[in-house]
Amino acid sequence: MAFPDYFSRVPGITLYDPLAEVLGAASDGLIEYHFADAVKLCGHACPTVAGSWLLGVSALRALYGEAIPRRGEIDVALAEAEDSGVAGVMASVLGLLTGAAGYGGFKGLAGQFQRQQRLRFAVSGVSGIRLTRRDTGRSVDCTLDLGKVPGDPRCGPLLGAILAGKASDDERSLFAELWQQRVERILLDTQNHPEMLTLTPGQALENR
Repeated sequence: MAFPDYFSRVPGITLYDPLAEVLGAASDGLIEYHFADAVKLCGHACPTVAGSWLLGVSALRALYGEAIPRRGEIDVALAEAEDSGVAGVMASVLGLLTGAAGYGGFKGLAGQFQRQQRLRFAVSGVSGIRLTRRDTGRSVDCTLDLGKVPGDPRCGPLLGAILAGKASDDERSLFAELWQQRVERILLDTQNHPEMLTLTPGQALENR
């Protein structure tokens, strides 16, 4: 398995998962996640997957500061419906990082370690995506504008040729290179695009 070289330069994040500790999946409950894990989950690396990873990691660090975030103890609320745009893809990445899940999620053990219904869509009062700590009620509102990091204009025609089955091997290679260049910029060139991701303190929602 060979990922693009820049994957190794994307900062990872260490999370504490109490369920993993109890069930022996990680003796100390500490699990390190990397961008490659999100790519494996989604099956591809695109601007949405990259932006979701960046948003999730940034929001967790904003909520926990220097402390290790506690996976499975965070609510995720999205303004968009599950079948709207890329909401489902973003939710998949955020679920990986936070442990939050929808109706099909883990129901818990004797009232503990529940993950079910902690990932919600079409939530009123949320303008983008809101992450909330269940222990303190502290939350952060996140908005992501990937248009601030545009792709190479050659990508559109090249992708069209690929989908039509008319692209040469060189054209396919060029498209993949240009596509990943944009993903790399989203993840590693954030200082030049500070307006791409916005985090602001939010208010805890009812019925957490």
